[in-house]
Amino acid sequence: MKTSKNYNHTIYACFVGFIIQAIVNNFAPLLFLTFQSTYHIPFGQITILVTVNFGVQLFVDFLAAHFADKIGYRPLVLVAHLCSAVGLIFLSILPEILPNPYTGLLVAVVIYAIGGGLIEVLISPIVEACPTERKDAMMSLLHSFYCWGHVSVVLISTLFFTIFGIENWRYLSIFWAMIPLANALAFTKVPIAPLVSENEGLSLRTLFSLKMFWVMLLLMTCAGACEQAVSQWASTFAEAGLKVSKTIGDLAGPMLFAVFMGISRVIYGKYGHKIHLERFMFFSGILCLASYLLISLAPIPAIGLIGCGICGMSVGILWPGTFSLAAGNIRQGGTAMFAFLALAGDLGCAGGPTFVGYISDLFGGNLKRGILAGIVFPLLLLFGLSWLHFIKKRKEVIKG
Repeated sequence: MKTSKNYNHTIYACFVGFIIQAIVNNFAPLLFLTFQSTYHIPFGQITILVTVNFGVQLFVDFLAAHFADKIGYRPLVLVAHLCSAVGLIFLSILPEILPNPYTGLLVAVVIYAIGGGLIEVLISPIVEACPTERKDAMMSLLHSFYCWGHVSVVLISTLFFTIFGIENWRYLSIFWAMIPLANALAFTKVPIAPLVSENEGLSLRTLFSLKMFWVMLLLMTCAGACEQAVSQWASTFAEAGLKVSKTIGDLAGPMLFAVFMGISRVIYGKYGHKIHLERFMFFSGILCLASYLLISLAPIPAIGLIGCGICGMSVGILWPGTFSLAAGNIRQGGTAMFAFLALAGDLGCAGGPTFVGYISDLFGGNLKRGILAGIVFPLLLLFGLSWLHFIKKRKEVIKG
């Protein structure tokens, strides 16, 4: 099959790849109550679906760090898209045909989680390897498509359920599956450049011996924690504080957060050439700290909700910015570096909301207390950026 030499097509396919990851991560949670009532599945088992999705993606991140460069980007990114599509299709049919519907849901989640994990590991280095200028701005723009994917999944799904009824969700699942199938076809044709030349990537032993790499892992963990510590609880915060329904809470909380996070990434993608990345990330860390204080200390719930939007704006650059800093300062890190950064980010995504929830429970379910305790994450981020500045000042930067 003939391959196009236009790397813009590669970047467009990667944009769609992040939309697919948003579909994989955010579609099924909209149906958890439906699963519970339709298949009579206890809430505890529904929660396990989230854990399995996240755990499989972590495991895939770890495996990709060892094997991605050896196998190659194209075959793995095709597997990622096919797994995403098959998982979404299985989500609609396996619970109906297997004796135990929960087993069907579990199998579907495992399959599309493999796809989501591979997409997370592969898409960023594919874009980084493209022969384009302003790679940090392009990385920010790339990650904004996860936000727009999240927004689209919630809006389109809500519209579908309103018009056709939530009982017809299986047709929507198959519709979402068509997107990774179409994008897989695109990835058979677009050019994919190697991130580093063959056998020139740093070994894992060398990577883990670098202080710079440990700083990047810290920044990535904090980026995930800063983002999800608020995002995962935004709907609950909106429902409890504003006394609204879950649907309105989802729109007022996570949607507001995702929209502002996407806007910040688009802004940096457009004007990043005029902005110093590390300074912008440091300012964002301060703004994130301020948003946590606003959410937790504001006497009026509506003001706290505004704080959720500000938090989304502040964390937008942290994840893609860390990828760009790592690529710029550890030039031969290869896919292994990106995989471990994704792993650190996912650990932060899990640890942030878990920590907030645990502290909230200690104070009788007071979510504001939990988010107030979460200021430890932006504080650690600011420490990490200061540490990075100190290391760079001593010229401990790996040159390509």
